[in-house]
Amino acid sequence: MKNFALIGLAGYIAPRHLKAIKDTNSNLLAALDKFDSVGVIDSYFPNADFFVEAERFDRYLEMLKYDKGVQLDYMSICTPNYLHDSHIRMALRRGADAICEKPLVLNPWNIDALERMEKESGKRVWNILQLREHESIIALKKKVDQSPRDKVFDVDLTYLTSRGSWYYTSWKGDVSKSGGIATNIGVHFYDMLSWIFGCVKRNVVHLHTHDRAAGFLEFERARVRWFLSINYDVLPENIKKKGQRTYRSIKIEGEELEFSSGFTDLHTRVYEGVLNGCGYGLSDSRQAIEIVHEIRNTEPIGLKGDFHPFAKKELVKHPFYKN
Repeated sequence: MKNFALIGLAGYIAPRHLKAIKDTNSNLLAALDKFDSVGVIDSYFPNADFFVEAERFDRYLEMLKYDKGVQLDYMSICTPNYLHDSHIRMALRRGADAICEKPLVLNPWNIDALERMEKESGKRVWNILQLREHESIIALKKKVDQSPRDKVFDVDLTYLTSRGSWYYTSWKGDVSKSGGIATNIGVHFYDMLSWIFGCVKRNVVHLHTHDRAAGFLEFERARVRWFLSINYDVLPENIKKKGQRTYRSIKIEGEELEFSSGFTDLHTRVYEGVLNGCGYGLSDSRQAIEIVHEIRNTEPIGLKGDFHPFAKKELVKHPFYKN
C-alpha cells in the first residue's frame, strides 16, 4: 500500500484523485487546502488528516517520517495552475513523487527546471494526461499509426464548456494564474493531438479573448482547426435545447469521433500507470505546454486563412466591462 498526500482538496478535480488513490488500494495520509469545505474526503479517507496551513501540513509529514517511520510515496497536486510548479517542488523535497493535474506548468522553461530537480532528488514528476487512456482516443491513434506515413488528416476540434461570471472572479479568469482559455480548458486536447499526430510544424492563432480562442495547428500528420469557449451563447442550438452546457466535437476527415462517454475511470488508469512506473512524465508534457505558451504569447491574426467556422460567431465584451 502506497502512502499519499494531496494538495488542493477543496478543488473541483480533487474527487477524481481521491477516487484514484482509493481505487489503487493506496492510503491518503494528509491533505492541504486553504479552504475548509472539504467534506468530500469522508467518502474516501475519513481518517486522513487535513490542514489549512502549508507549514503545519509540512510539519505533520515530517513527524510521520521521523517519529513514526511512515514514508510518503506520492503527493497529488490539484491546485490552481500557477501553483503547480511550487507544489511539485514541495513533493520532491519531501522525498515523494509528484502526480500533478494539467497543465503541469505554465511555461516550457519550468519543465527544464523540474528536470534538474528530478535528477537531484531521484524522484519523478507525473502528469495527468487522461485522454491518452480514453478508448476512442487510443483507437484513433491506432488508426493514424496504421495509415500510410504520408497521410495528413484534416481535423476540426470544438470544445465548449459554459462558465458563469464566477469564472472571471476566480483565479481562472486571471491569465497570469490560469494561462488563459487555451491553457485552462484546452491543454489536454493539445496533448491528445500531439500524442496522435506528432510534432508541431505551425501554430497560428486567429482569435484569443476572455471567453474564446481559435486557431490552426499543423502537425506532422494533421491539419487542425480548433475552437474553445466558455461562453454559453456559442453553443449549438440543438445542444441548448437539450439543456446541456457542454459540447465537444472532434471531426477527423469530416467523420465525428464518438467521444461522449468513457471518462469515469481515466484518472484511476493514469494512477495505475504511475504506480507501475509507466506513467506520463515531464517529456510527455512538454509539447502541449509549448503549444499553449505560444498561443498565449502570439498576436492573433484575425479571421484569415484556414480558421474554424465557430470563430465567426459574434464577439462579446467581458462581463465585468459591459458599459
